[in-house]
Amino acid sequence: MNSSSIKISLIIPVFNEASIVEDYLLKIPIRPDLEVIIIDGQSDDETVILCEKIQLKFKPKIVISPLKGRANQLNFGASLALGEILCFLHLDSQLPLDYFSQIEELLSRPRAIAGAFSLAIDAPQISFRWLEKLVDWRSRFFSLPYGDQGLFLKTSVFKTMGGFAPMPIMEDYEFVQRLKKRGTIHISQASVLTSSRRWQKLGILKTTLINQGMILGYYLKIDPEILARWYRNPQ
Repeated sequence: MNSSSIKISLIIPVFNEASIVEDYLLKIPIRPDLEVIIIDGQSDDETVILCEKIQLKFKPKIVISPLKGRANQLNFGASLALGEILCFLHLDSQLPLDYFSQIEELLSRPRAIAGAFSLAIDAPQISFRWLEKLVDWRSRFFSLPYGDQGLFLKTSVFKTMGGFAPMPIMEDYEFVQRLKKRGTIHISQASVLTSSRRWQKLGILKTTLINQGMILGYYLKIDPEILARWYRNPQ
């Protein structure tokens, strides 16, 4: 595949995801003008081996980031991308089937700087439907989509922005805040379907409180390294 044939580069960071990586990669809606870049954050399990062995209808680029941390992974993946548009996706989030037309349409709107998808959670409980509504409200009225909503923008804009800040956490939040100052972030009516695993593990209330705590800590200028430790090891 040459650069002239690639419209969108899909950038997926992974780290110690051997238990789910095969299942989720098989769910990517493939097109001939899509480039898939998988950036491993120096996993110590079989994530990379499984990525290389999986039988897909496409040949993704599988690379290991020279620096750990999701922000570094995303920036490294973007530096290798050949597409006109970058779409950053969490491994456990599935794109809608019409993602290509959604991305192109939203980025063609006046003053569009970036876009993201609505959020759907793969759990049946009614509490998750309320959570989806809150995320939709936050995304649309405050222009605050998070990283699990498949953020996308033109490659030229990403380069002008200087990429994600090299933070151990909140890199997506900080990046969106900068984007908002440059134009409009449009939210698609179509949704990514994301895993409920973190909410199921910690509970919706606790997970939500932790997320809000990270935002509060961000504005209080608490050291991001401390925030990252709190987030990964909640008590």
